[in-house]
Amino acid sequence: MAVVALLLLVGGVWGSWGSAQHVMLAKGREHGRLTVVSCGDDTCTGPYDPNGAGGPRAGMTIEKSVAVKKGEEFPVVVKPDTREVVRGGLAGVLYAWAPLGGALLLASLVIGGGMRLTRTAWTVAGAGAALLIGTFLAL
Repeated sequence: MAVVALLLLVGGVWGSWGSAQHVMLAKGREHGRLTVVSCGDDTCTGPYDPNGAGGPRAGMTIEKSVAVKKGEEFPVVVKPDTREVVRGGLAGVLYAWAPLGGALLLASLVIGGGMRLTRTAWTVAGAGAALLIGTFLAL
């Protein structure tokens, strides 16, 4: 059961790190604001206005989610060597780590039910729930 719980947590970190690295290790990366103009099935596009030098660019894309709506403007970080952006700031950090929050909730069931460590399970579940609620409130 410990291996299953560990696999769930590693999967949560793995799923989160793809976006979280760009938001958390943003020093030296391009920052700016994206205004969403149109959305397709998987992505939304719009003009990007960088902070500092450089002019606005069109056609930057962001992953479509419930937090991205047409006409909305928010801070973003550009993924290196792409036309893709991820949400920046505290909301971006929390949103990037949301898969870990789900993994924590699932792992708490394994820890509590399979390993009979109820206090640890409640602590892990509380951390997962706090992360997901914080994400919901920040977006």
